[in-house]
Amino acid sequence: MHAPFYNRRSFLVSAGLSAAALATGSSGLIRPAMAASGLAPTQSMRGGSNNYRPGAPLVDSLGSGFHVTGKVLNAADGQPLDGVRIQIWAATTLGGEREPKNHGSVLTQSDGSFALEMEQIVPNFGQPHAHLAYDDGAYQTVFLRPVMGSPSDTSVSADFVLAAA
Repeated sequence: MHAPFYNRRSFLVSAGLSAAALATGSSGLIRPAMAASGLAPTQSMRGGSNNYRPGAPLVDSLGSGFHVTGKVLNAADGQPLDGVRIQIWAATTLGGEREPKNHGSVLTQSDGSFALEMEQIVPNFGQPHAHLAYDDGAYQTVFLRPVMGSPSDTSVSADFVLAAA
């Protein structure tokens, strides 16, 4: 019978691979970088910036029947952000995402919440979805593209955790 050959190099390689497997496995020892508040900054979603318009006007509503809501927090301390501009756009019963009637911005309230009522969102490229963006410069730009579960849904919500620029 042949005895296995062990040396320092094989031991270190085995130990390193075992540690990497443990750290990335179901134990979740490795997590995204988090701010001191324990909140990870929101990452932009793929496709979120499609048909974005810098400086979309502040609006009270873009129609009725569909509600877009969310909350905006500061990643550094977890506190709600007041007066933050969030742009919202989507394909609705009024037309596609490029339609000016489907683009508008709102400001967050003192509790960090925002809300916009608009016309019913309709599927675009097979999926009913909204687009939301933060891009005013004090924090890192974030584009979100939440997909609705069904074209008959009458609301969608998306939250932002913003990191300083």
